[in-house]
Amino acid sequence: MQYALKNDQRIEPSPKAKALCPICHTTVIAKCGTRRIHHWAHEGLKNCDSWKENETQWHRDWKNRFPSDWREYVQHDESGEKHIADIRTPHGLVLEFQHSHLEPKEREVRENFHKKIVWVVDGIRLKKDYPRFQNGLKNFKRTTTQGYYLSPNPEESFPALWLNCPVPVFFDFLGTVVTNAPDAIRNPLWQLLPGRREGNAVIVAMAREHFVEAASRPPQPIQTRQPLPQPPIQRATLNINALRQLDPQLFRKLMRPPRRPPFRRL
Repeated sequence: MQYALKNDQRIEPSPKAKALCPICHTTVIAKCGTRRIHHWAHEGLKNCDSWKENETQWHRDWKNRFPSDWREYVQHDESGEKHIADIRTPHGLVLEFQHSHLEPKEREVRENFHKKIVWVVDGIRLKKDYPRFQNGLKNFKRTTTQGYYLSPNPEESFPALWLNCPVPVFFDFLGTVVTNAPDAIRNPLWQLLPGRREGNAVIVAMAREHFVEAASRPPQPIQTRQPLPQPPIQRATLNINALRQLDPQLFRKLMRPPRRPPFRRL
């Protein structure tokens, strides 16, 4: 954990510090060694949230892109069950940064608990992950929309456990690599949209800063174009006296009675 409670305030770990767990309110101690990132841990081997994995630098770097009061938000459902969300925005969107292996059934349980959730998956957890994506990238088909691609075989690019996820999944193939060199493959996030379009998976390349911006703002309602209202039809009125003065000839034609057809004997 990055935060614990002391005097009802969220604090980060410091050497020899103690505080309270935000879920179970038991004592946690600061771990400030050199092998792992600084974090809070329960005394002994206890962990009150079975969903939390050992946090890596990759996790911490992503969480630090968002305001501190959005990080490690304690979520609870109607039954009182509690779990810590990596990020929860003010409009209720949960972001989970997943590094370790996660079975689909367990993933589904978490999605049902958090309701509105987006996954960001570490795309270089296994050695084969990034080479597989590079090879599968050759079969991506460009669309008319910039950054959008179609893939008939997404299993050639992404881990099988995430192929049928019903919520948005973003894959990060950069990890904690620090580089200023432009890399069109590693630098963006690659989103696998839920479902298929005519047998193809839809994949979106998104810049990291755009992802943070999009996740931080409230969802935008879909604007539908309404037909423009038709102007009311105004009936024209004829001023007989004005017409007589302006155009006497036209006045006589308009006032002349209609001609009757000639009478013919049968």
